Amino acid sequence: MTDLNEQFSGTKTVTDALKFDESALDAWMTAHVGDYAGPLTVTQFKGGQSNPTYKLDTPSASYVLRRKPPGKLLPSAHAVDREFTVMSALGKTGFPVPKMHGLCEDESVIGTPFYVMDFVKGRIFWDPYLPGMEPDERAALYDASNATLAQLHNIDYEAIGLGDYGKPGNYFDRQIGRWTKQYKAAETRPIPAMDKLIEWLPEHAPEQERTSIVHGDYRLDNMMFHPTEPKVIAVLDWELSTLGDPLADFTYQLMQWRTPKDIRNGFLGVDLKSHGIPTEDEYVKAYCERTGRDGIPKLDFYISYNIFRLAGIAQGVYARSLQGNASNERAKDLGALVEPMAEYAWEIAQKV
Repeated sequence: MTDLNEQFSGTKTVTDALKFDESALDAWMTAHVGDYAGPLTVTQFKGGQSNPTYKLDTPSASYVLRRKPPGKLLPSAHAVDREFTVMSALGKTGFPVPKMHGLCEDESVIGTPFYVMDFVKGRIFWDPYLPGMEPDERAALYDASNATLAQLHNIDYEAIGLGDYGKPGNYFDRQIGRWTKQYKAAETRPIPAMDKLIEWLPEHAPEQERTSIVHGDYRLDNMMFHPTEPKVIAVLDWELSTLGDPLADFTYQLMQWRTPKDIRNGFLGVDLKSHGIPTEDEYVKAYCERTGRDGIPKLDFYISYNIFRLAGIAQGVYARSLQGNASNERAKDLGALVEPMAEYAWEIAQKV
């Protein structure tokens, strides 16, 4: 196994800050989850930075629980109810998401709202370089990732009852405003490049031509792949999903090709052909063909915006870690990345 897989794969004992009353959960599961039968064993998944995620094992079945983290939270963050809503709707279309079992908004049960879904058995790849694989295996996995995102963006969101899941227009104005507020609420020191981006981005946003469901955090380690086939069997972590510009969603994943290895384990400057990983041009072309586009003008804007957004998310995780309630002890390490990410986003912005 690679170091990343060792760090993030599997489960561990629930950390003290994230423990809850397991007997209360057992009672809720008995009342709300069909075919549930204890006894219940609870462990915590190692991976993930935002909503704490637990594995629930019983003698006959396994489930996953995602909850809001305890403590003071940023406005509108950690919306587990929205995750439950979007996955419930998408599951009915055949899109790869886990089966939903129930949402609990009663904080008296385990201390925060949560939902329970099926545990899906498959592969999660924490290292985007996919070490230990043959080039053709890597190519097939990335193509499956591309096809699955295109499938999401082609879904008629109104037809599946998600017409009110977000506002249909001005996505970038709203998102830049949202992440500016989130960043400022979590700011721990001045970062000039972030301030420049906050001023520049709203003035240069391209006109939104399409609206779709957007995942908001679409990357390789938020997908579960079939145990042996290059097939996505579950897309996970829908906390940031909404209705928005599909190009923002696609170019968020495309950051992988634009960031250096030391910032985000990125592909910048790497000979991707020898790895079997598609080049940026190939990945863009495949997505455009699947979604009926001629290309993506102003690509540098989208990349700059997404790195800015990622820096804002990292700052929020870091600020939570200072309060002691982040779901991952490595959250503090993210604080050191915010400034270099912001400076890199500003550098790309100058190319637009």
